[in-house]
Amino acid sequence: MIVEGRAWVFGDQINTDVLAPGYALKLPPKELAQHCLESIDPEFAKSVKPGDIVVGGANFGLGSSREQAAISLAALGVGAVLAKSFARIFYRNAINIGLPVVTIDLTDQVAPGDLLKLDLAAGTLTLMKDGQTRELQPMPAHIIDILAAGGLMAQLKQKLAAK
Repeated sequence: MIVEGRAWVFGDQINTDVLAPGYALKLPPKELAQHCLESIDPEFAKSVKPGDIVVGGANFGLGSSREQAAISLAALGVGAVLAKSFARIFYRNAINIGLPVVTIDLTDQVAPGDLLKLDLAAGTLTLMKDGQTRELQPMPAHIIDILAAGGLMAQLKQKLAAK
């Protein structure tokens, strides 16, 4: 599973209220997504392209357990989120909906707009500006299977249909 895209770099403590603002939670996912990160970068939702990669600092996704935070990113086509660390519930919500999340500290090495190539199965990240490849801990096969299926519920539906 390979993800390639431009980097969108944010700092530490990006919380679920910023990813999915409370006032917009009752909107359908595609409309809610238009408010994702707007208080930090008003152009993000308008400018992010499918496959782009969000790069965060420490404790990405802290706050409430709202799964809409991960859904907003996925609805915008974000290909993956890379961060120094994740709030546990955000991490699990992202995997459950099929959004790859990888723990790596890149905030000092990646600039907004840098092109990145992430190979989840091999456990590598390539910064295209200098061709440097960084080794990551490869994701377990069962997590890759969930992501490849498009999320936990999609995987379950596929398994049930195959019976």
